[in-house]
Amino acid sequence: MSRTTKVATTAGAFVVAGVAATLLNGRQRSQRRLRRGEEVEFGSVHSAHRTLTATDGVKLNVEVDEADRKTPTVVFIHGWVESMDLWHYQRLALRGSVRMVFLDMRSHGHSGRSYSDNSSIQQLADDLLTTLTELVPRGPIILVGHSMGGMTIMELAVAEPKLFGKRVKGVVLIATSSGNLIRSSPALKRLIPLLRVAAPVLDWGRAFNSYSIVRRWAVGADAQERHVDMTNEMILKAPTHVLMDFYPNFISLDLTDGLETLGKVPTVVIGGTSDLITPIKHSRVLADRIPNAKLVAIEGVGHMVIFEDHERVTKIIEDMVESIR
Repeated sequence: MSRTTKVATTAGAFVVAGVAATLLNGRQRSQRRLRRGEEVEFGSVHSAHRTLTATDGVKLNVEVDEADRKTPTVVFIHGWVESMDLWHYQRLALRGSVRMVFLDMRSHGHSGRSYSDNSSIQQLADDLLTTLTELVPRGPIILVGHSMGGMTIMELAVAEPKLFGKRVKGVVLIATSSGNLIRSSPALKRLIPLLRVAAPVLDWGRAFNSYSIVRRWAVGADAQERHVDMTNEMILKAPTHVLMDFYPNFISLDLTDGLETLGKVPTVVIGGTSDLITPIKHSRVLADRIPNAKLVAIEGVGHMVIFEDHERVTKIIEDMVESIR
């Protein structure tokens, strides 16, 4: 057999193996989706899409759920490689009783793409300010952020401190960090080198056995299969460029300048004791450094605490709404 034939045969074998693995994983994902037994399908809870224009021209997808009575507006900000579908349980539980605003961060969900030079936490905070200006022109505001969404709130406190106490009346920070993240996050320590060397194969590689990766890194050991699967489904919808464009934010992350400002309003910090992406010690640091902040450490859950213990997260938001009504 010639060298050319051997190379072609080997390449063909890899292609066949890759196709077979992709088909198998596709079938497994379909089976897991059926096993979820959802009363309301994940990803189906939406209202009319609206489009806002960011200060740099990027189109931002937002949705508003109005309330049956006058309430504070709760603005939900999701994290890296997520979308507004993250708030599935909270949206179902609070719909009709609380005015809610949901934002797909730039390059995420149905929002327009940004590139590496305008995918900073500062730009995300500016997008959040645009959302507040356009959709919540009056009345009290509660900001709820998960992971990078929480970082966006902290950056907004740096950029617009006068908002806090005047318009923003409460903050809920979930599984997030103000800095020194890479050194203490096992997941991010492994992700950063991968991003640097494996960009050409990331799209294929992410779909291959992604469920087991999510099970290992994103949730606690006792997480329900449905919550692992929901997380996996959401993350796989994020294009690989989202990984590449946003990861530099976490290398030198330092949002401590905004923590004093957050102390002007009631702030609750929620963290899972089994979180490998933003370890619980980061939640403890936030609670220590934000004046009068309350820490809620939830035993045994991981980074996706919003799914894993969704009832408790929802109750915390409800209590915040009631406290400032």
